[in-house]
Order: sequence, then structure tokens, then C-alpha cells
Amino acid sequence: MKKTLTAIFLAALLSVSLNSVTKAQQQAGSGTGIGFMVGEPTGLSLKSWTGGNNAFDAGLAWSLGRYDAINIHADYLWHNFDLFDVNTGTMPLYYGIGGRLVLAENDAIIGARVPVGINYLFENDPIGLFLEVAPIFNLAPATDFDVDGALGVRFYL
Repeated sequence: MKKTLTAIFLAALLSVSLNSVTKAQQQAGSGTGIGFMVGEPTGLSLKSWTGGNNAFDAGLAWSLGRYDAINIHADYLWHNFDLFDVNTGTMPLYYGIGGRLVLAENDAIIGARVPVGINYLFENDPIGLFLEVAPIFNLAPATDFDVDGALGVRFYL
């Protein structure tokens, strides 16, 4: 079961188009960024802009704390570019909705995520930094509440 779910998630990640992005395109909110995140969980991060103010993000990581297991998440995000005024680059606030799958030793834990964060996009470099907190309502095998949080960086291709 775990291998099948992991294979499905990885196939979905690979199906995301890895478009080339120029520095100007990243500022406009387009392209795909690949990087890493540190926190709970710690691992790989992917963000693919759908254009304008929206994006999909996904993570394939290891939960170092609660579960000591593989943690997979995917979210749909909305960005507000007008909230923070920075001298160079942009720093949108983002929020979204998504899901999380934890492949623990004996169980698969499924939950709904509501991520909220900030994403600093450099003006002249294809790099983005982010800080995120995501309350999670676990739905199966039992209902429970969790919170994930991470600091990360993505490099836009």
C-alpha cells in the first residue's frame, strides 16, 4: 500500500512541467522551483506557478518528530503580492488548501492542510525563500490535529 501511494505521488510530481523560467518570469509568478525545506518535516520542496497569483506546491520529506516517517504533501496556493512592500524583489503572503500523507511504519495517516506563509522572491536571481506554517486536520486512521512548519529555499529552473 505504501509503495503504491508513494509511486502515485511521485508520478504526479513528475507530470508537472518543468518550464524554463527567466529572472523576470519568476517575479511575475511563473515557472517551477525545486529546493529543500527544514523543519517538521525536512526534505524536498517543489512549487509550480500556474500563472499570476496561484501555484501548486508539493513536498517529499521525512518527519523527524512525531512520526519518524515519510511525509508527502501537496497544496493549491493563492498569493497576495500587495501586503508587504520590500525594496527589492517581492514578498507575497500565501495561503492555501491541500492534503498530507504520512507513511508511518504500520499506518498511513491522511490529513487536510491549510498552509500559510511568506515567500521572498529575489529580484535578480531565480531563488525564492519561504517560511510556512500548516495546521493539519488528520482524517484517517483517526481524527487528530497537527501543525507542520518549515523554512526553505527553491531554485527556479
